[in-house]
Amino acid sequence: MTQDKPPASTDAPIEQQLYAIQQKIQPRAVHGVFANWRIALVLLTQALYYGLPWLQWNNRQAVLFDLAARKFYIFDLVFWPQDFVYLTGILILSALALFLFTAVAGRLWCGYACPQTVYTEIFMWVEEWLEGDHLARKKLDKSAWNINKLRKRGLKHAMWFAIALWTGFTLVGYFTPIQTLATETLHANLGPWETFWILFYGFATWGNAGFMREQVCKYMCPYARFQSVMFDSDTLTVTYDNSIGEPRGPRSKKTDYKAAGLGTCIDCNVCVQVCPTGIDIRNGLQYECIGCAACIDGCDQIMDKMGYPRGLIRYTTENVVKGLYPDSGILRHVLRPRTLIYSALMLAISGAFIYSLATRVPLHVDVVRDRAALSKETDEGMIENVYRLQLINKDARAHRYTLQAQGIPGLQVVTAARDITAAPLQTIEIPVSLIADPVDLKGRSIAVNFTIQAIDDPSIKDDVETKFFNR
Repeated sequence: MTQDKPPASTDAPIEQQLYAIQQKIQPRAVHGVFANWRIALVLLTQALYYGLPWLQWNNRQAVLFDLAARKFYIFDLVFWPQDFVYLTGILILSALALFLFTAVAGRLWCGYACPQTVYTEIFMWVEEWLEGDHLARKKLDKSAWNINKLRKRGLKHAMWFAIALWTGFTLVGYFTPIQTLATETLHANLGPWETFWILFYGFATWGNAGFMREQVCKYMCPYARFQSVMFDSDTLTVTYDNSIGEPRGPRSKKTDYKAAGLGTCIDCNVCVQVCPTGIDIRNGLQYECIGCAACIDGCDQIMDKMGYPRGLIRYTTENVVKGLYPDSGILRHVLRPRTLIYSALMLAISGAFIYSLATRVPLHVDVVRDRAALSKETDEGMIENVYRLQLINKDARAHRYTLQAQGIPGLQVVTAARDITAAPLQTIEIPVSLIADPVDLKGRSIAVNFTIQAIDDPSIKDDVETKFFNR
């Protein structure tokens, strides 16, 4: 007797991809108010970025972060490692500014000034100049490799990489004097670290702006993920107004859309074609939207051609779209608790930052004790402590200083340096001995103060406390 086989299962395995295959986006060129703002900010930011390292100030580079010498030069200001608090202040102000701008008008930074957006825009200008508009580029993408395609693509990548290398060179020029860097580059005498960072940053710029583009914004940038927690119903965002546009549908220019029961959206998809991240803004606010407003310019052009009012896609708030207040009330709702708190914090920290810079004393003194012996007795029976003072002249001019010590009656200051003079931005070390009569010493350890003061400017003074040890 034979055993029947079980019936075969009719449920075939289903293959499912865990991620979507990247579709190359070739955005359509657009013109308008916001496109002009993007162009202006690209030119402004790059003029500052490429130009600042070449600017000279008091016979030196105006902006230089000299890590080897541990000095940061920003025009007349010179910052030392001891001034780390100022870097902290700048970072806090930058974070608060980002929070404030996001709460008021969404991803303004991403859409207009982020380096990823700026260099992608520059690379797209080169691409459009060499390969044509978005339709021509799509056609070139699909065409087989031939001499024409190889020539266009080769020239495009050569220009891209030249821009990327110049960008990397400029970045290193903020940390190594750029004129020296240029001379070393021309003579093929670059150091290994300069070479590495020029190539590394150049390759990163070429890859991010030329190939990854919107993928950086969508998947690599953390800001895209947490931006929603900084939005509220009164935040200005790029918005498609359903109450005006729906129901959408194609029609001729002569059609009375109101009589036909249609909205002003003609379903032309221009807003999708011009989007650098490839989203459809008509589906609502999405984390991929970088707030560049290209869709606003594109839609306004179509509305003008159709003779419809502008504003189908515009900067507006969720509460306006819900009808809670008109567009004219947007400015009034900008001043709300969240933005007022951010503004107040920024004003307070900015005021403290400016006051601290204005009253900063360009002198810093550290005291290091002699490690060989805490104290010793002289031939005259006196008690001597030996110190080493490290004096940093943070000023751009030389100073002569006086040295005094207080804390013990009759305390004598003995130093081999007859004239304490420090050149501009110089660090000097001064060996100092303090000698006291044991009769005047009350206890095993006594607090004493060194006072170092500039002779030519009494406001430049630093007091440093240390200990004098009895035997």
